[in-house]
Amino acid sequence: MSRVAAVDCGTNSIRLLVADVPPEGPHTDLLRRMEVVRLGQGVDATGRLAPEAIERTRAVLAEYVQQARDLGAERVRMVATSATRDAANRSDFEQMVLATLGQLPDVVTGVEEAELSYLGATASLAAAARAHGSPAPRPPFLVVDIGGGSTEFVLGDAGGVRAAHSVDVGCVRLTERRLHGDPPLPAEVQAAEADIRAALDLVRAVVPVEQAASLVGLAGSVTTVAALALELPAYDPEAIHGSRITVDAVRAVTAALLTDTRARRAAYAVMHPGRVDVIGAGALVLREIMDGFGLDEVVVSEHDILDGIALRLSEA
Repeated sequence: MSRVAAVDCGTNSIRLLVADVPPEGPHTDLLRRMEVVRLGQGVDATGRLAPEAIERTRAVLAEYVQQARDLGAERVRMVATSATRDAANRSDFEQMVLATLGQLPDVVTGVEEAELSYLGATASLAAAARAHGSPAPRPPFLVVDIGGGSTEFVLGDAGGVRAAHSVDVGCVRLTERRLHGDPPLPAEVQAAEADIRAALDLVRAVVPVEQAASLVGLAGSVTTVAALALELPAYDPEAIHGSRITVDAVRAVTAALLTDTRARRAAYAVMHPGRVDVIGAGALVLREIMDGFGLDEVVVSEHDILDGIALRLSEA
C-alpha cells in the first residue's frame, strides 16, 4: 500500500488528492480538495502569468503541502498543465513551486495530460456503473477532459491509449476570448462555437473518434452540467460519478447557461463560486463535442487526471 499525494494545477483550479493506493484494486481517498485560483487569468491575451494569480496559487499550495505532510504522504507529484505551458514567465511559477513544495512541478505536454486523464477516468468506470445499477460502459472510450485553457481527447481501451490530442479550447480561454456579455450576445456564442469546431477538426485529424463506443467526460464543467441535468439539490459527487447524461439534456443545460445572467448562474445550488463566470463556455465545449462527433450520451466521471497522477505515482 502506498500513500501518495497528487496535485493538479490547471488554468482555473488547483486540486489535491491524498490517497492510499494498493497494488491492485481501487484506491482509497483520504482527502480531496479543490480551490479556484485562476492561474490562467489573462494568459491568453498577455502570454504571461499574472503575479497575483501566482500568489493565489502559492497560498493554496502551501495549505496542500501541510495537509499532505500531516497525513503522512510518502511521495508527492505536482502536475501543471495548459496555462503554465503557454506562459512566457513560466520560470516565475516554477520557482514559486520549488520554494513552497520543495520540488519543481512537472509541466506536462498535452498528450501526457490526456494519458493521465484517461488512466484516472477509466480505472473506476465499472465500479461506478455497478453503484448506479447499470451496465459498464463499453470500450473503446473517448475520454474528454475539458479544462480551463485546453481540452484533452484520448481514445483507448483495455490495451491502453490508441490516440490522443490536446487543443487550446477551454472554459477560461474561451470566456476571456469570446464570451463577454452578461449574458453573452448571440454573436459572441457563435464566435466561440466557431473556435470549438475548428479545434474539433484538428482532433479528427489525429484521433479516430468514430471508433469510440462510449464518451467519458471529466472535470468541473462536465460534472457541473451533469449536476444541473440531474436536478440535484446540492452537489453530490456520488450521484454524479458514473451518471449518464443524454445529448438532449446537455443541449438544454447549455442553452440555459448561455442565456442566464451571472447572478442567475451563481444562484444554482450545485454551482461552485469559482465556476460561475466560465461554466457557459465549458458547457458549450461539451455540447459541440457531442453534436460534432455524433455522440448521444456522456458518461460522467469524478475521477480524472488527479487520480491518474496518484495511480502513476504509486507505481514509481
